[in-house]
Amino acid sequence: MFKHLKSDIPASIVVFFVALPLCLGIALASGAPLFSGLIAGIIGGIVVGALSGSNIGVSGPAAGLAAIVLTAIGALGGYQNFLVAVVIGGVIQLIFGLLKAGIIGYYFPSSVIKGMLTGIGIIIILKQIPHFFGYDPDPEGDWAFFQVDGENTFSEIVNTINNISPGATLIAIIGLAILILWDQVLTKKSKIFQLIQGPLVAVAIGIIYYVLTADHEVFRISKEHLVSVPVPEDAASFLGQFSFPNFSAITNPQIWVTGFTIALVASLETLLCVEATDKLDPHKNVTPTNRELLAQGTGNIISGLIGGLPITQVIVRSSANIQSGGRTKLSAIIHGFFLLFSIILIPKILNMIPLSVLAAILFIVGYKLAKPALFKKMYKLGWKQSIPFFVTVIGIIFTDLLIGIGLGLGVGIIVILLKSYQNSHFLHIEEHPEGKNSVKMTLAEEVTFFNKGAILKELDNLTENTMLEIDVLKTKYLDNDIVEILEDFQTKANERNINIKLVSERGIIENPASFIEFFNKTKKEKA
Repeated sequence: MFKHLKSDIPASIVVFFVALPLCLGIALASGAPLFSGLIAGIIGGIVVGALSGSNIGVSGPAAGLAAIVLTAIGALGGYQNFLVAVVIGGVIQLIFGLLKAGIIGYYFPSSVIKGMLTGIGIIIILKQIPHFFGYDPDPEGDWAFFQVDGENTFSEIVNTINNISPGATLIAIIGLAILILWDQVLTKKSKIFQLIQGPLVAVAIGIIYYVLTADHEVFRISKEHLVSVPVPEDAASFLGQFSFPNFSAITNPQIWVTGFTIALVASLETLLCVEATDKLDPHKNVTPTNRELLAQGTGNIISGLIGGLPITQVIVRSSANIQSGGRTKLSAIIHGFFLLFSIILIPKILNMIPLSVLAAILFIVGYKLAKPALFKKMYKLGWKQSIPFFVTVIGIIFTDLLIGIGLGLGVGIIVILLKSYQNSHFLHIEEHPEGKNSVKMTLAEEVTFFNKGAILKELDNLTENTMLEIDVLKTKYLDNDIVEILEDFQTKANERNINIKLVSERGIIENPASFIEFFNKTKKEKA
């Protein structure tokens, strides 16, 4: 685990700068104490990072759970009651892991996973535009299309035009230029630029800029455009920021419902993120999904016990880790320690970091997730791949992560059913010398009730005096619904003078007396 330290440490620094405002913003969007987001980020990095089987996944508080948390805190009568639900959710995740429920993630089509990554990339860029220009009315964790203040993603961007902060915008542009220069030019010139990451330099220059322009009327950056970490006065006030669950409320049925909801949504988000990060990983490591659920469950139990938000594996932090060259789980663990030490030792320095500089970092992350070339590639793959992809992207942009994925998955299932309808058989028509059409229908390996419509249509379209050959040599499963269709067709065949020849493992049978009897006998012989 330690042999890639020269890659993992720089990557962990980048993940730290990405995670810090997200931990705070998600806590704010959830209506929870700001410190709770930092607790979840620390536990997600150190505990989940150590227990997980993922080399590049990074866990922490997730924006997808913010709405659930916000509603639950009010409905359950306070944050300490809600923490009981977080602990319960963690226990349920452990049960999911023991029951091998991690396999669920493998049932999502590749086109939907790629659409998820692309949609998140676009959302990152759109959501960071107000922060880039120094217009920060909403928390960093407000990732849904409809925001907490009644605005939406695009109306917030329009509002930014009239609320641009010159100082925040200037340092954001400088930071973005540094990041692009570092990524495209300097890292190829010398190894020192690979060790010292561009985001660290951009943040350092942002802090220096804030200090130097603090008294300037035009180019100063006001405090609402800076990171806002709680600053404890002493050890006692630091420890006072921790909250503990009120287990006397455990008999409340609503707490159990909330716990199960957290476990279900957090597990689904984690499994989708695992699938996505494994696709992004240039070294193509495969994450053991059941172990991941066990790690996430353990993390949520600990987070809930000390006052933290629910945890999932998070694609924004994970993709930042991959893009920054992270190789092993050590990068996630170190980023957790960076969060811990920084809020203890240097909270005042952290509060000098302009949010616009962090927005510039996230711009790069978003662009790498949603490169224009990917849209062209998916389009060229054909409609069966492109439609679920584009539906997922649009769904995520205009709703939220889970709804967007659900829409993409729904379209993917429809595509599968449609192709199953179309591919139930292969129909070959020949002109017969005696004037009769010769039609050969070769059934697929598996034919189910989904294929009823296609087969019925072709049988009904057969003209009089046709020679029909039905080939079931390769058919391993034939649904009883299809057998009944063939049985019913015999009457029509006699009326239309259609001769039927059945080709099977048992030989060639001319005008079989009963399809049902034939296939039932075949099943018994195979058994």
